[in-house]
Amino acid sequence: YAANKLMKGFIGSANIDTNSRLCMASTVAGHTRAFGSDTVPGCYEDLEQADLVVLAGSNLAACHPVLFQRLSEARERNGIKVIVIDPRRTISCQIADLHLALKPGSDVQLWNGLLAHLVNGNALDREFIAAHTQGFEQALAAAQLQTDGLAACTGLSETDIATFFDLFTATTKTVTVFSQGVNQSAQGTDKVNAITNCHLATGRIGRPGMGPFSVTGQPNAMGGREVGGLANQLAAHMGFDQASRDRVARFWRAPNLAPQAGLKAVEMFQAVADGKIKAIWIMATNPAVSLPDSDTVRRGLAACPLVVVSDCAASTDTLRYAHVALPATGWGEKAGMVTNSERVMSRQRQF
Repeated sequence: YAANKLMKGFIGSANIDTNSRLCMASTVAGHTRAFGSDTVPGCYEDLEQADLVVLAGSNLAACHPVLFQRLSEARERNGIKVIVIDPRRTISCQIADLHLALKPGSDVQLWNGLLAHLVNGNALDREFIAAHTQGFEQALAAAQLQTDGLAACTGLSETDIATFFDLFTATTKTVTVFSQGVNQSAQGTDKVNAITNCHLATGRIGRPGMGPFSVTGQPNAMGGREVGGLANQLAAHMGFDQASRDRVARFWRAPNLAPQAGLKAVEMFQAVADGKIKAIWIMATNPAVSLPDSDTVRRGLAACPLVVVSDCAASTDTLRYAHVALPATGWGEKAGMVTNSERVMSRQRQF
């Protein structure tokens, strides 16, 4: 929040992006497309109250171990069915009743096939669709175009597809948990919307034990989104429309507020490589490793006139390019707030 305020409010440029871009940008776009705002319509308790939990591109056991333990215990206690959709057989499959090892990139076709199947299974909530959605018939028509050859497209057996479709159709209290396997993809936003459409079509959203649930891929990725750390947002999920700019400028007392959205992370490092950005400050991240097309990132950093890096590690691939290295405190050394995937804010006290 402080870095965001400094850059957008006082330097007057929106060329700042957070780790939310690297892990959650597809979900942000998918949520905005589906709901009109970047809103997560679920909470952790939903996983324990569900009758079916689908882990789509989410290795919960390795990446969200506390949440995985909660799900595992609830499964033992309540008999929750678990389906894992992942090209790899991950450790999360230990509790799976069904593992769908689909071909990478075929998620949209699988979920669109499910949407078409929900119609045939009389699982639609027509009342909810009429009251709370628009464009359903168009979405369904598009989905039905992709139902032929589903087994060949996804690499899954007809039997496994039918088992998944029938179980989803028959189970009202269903939660779909999705993470990096959905987000970090060229079709990431479409994957998010294909999942969300199945929940909207059945009215399985906004009620206990059901809903599409995005779990963040990096610590405080949700918090970064909430304080407007993304290049195309202002604080509190506001955009760069005139009313939002006026509101934020008054609150920050910042007459020099950035007039428009800035460059997103990948675009930003491309601009560095092209010589358009001549100074960059990198905090608590290692883009020479973690960004797509890392060769371009490294080439840009090597040529950039001023590279400042803030990190609590003494040596990283990015630090090799730094003209100025600034020490930073680790999370346990400082006080502040973090926001988790279900939007609960936690006060963090230094050790």
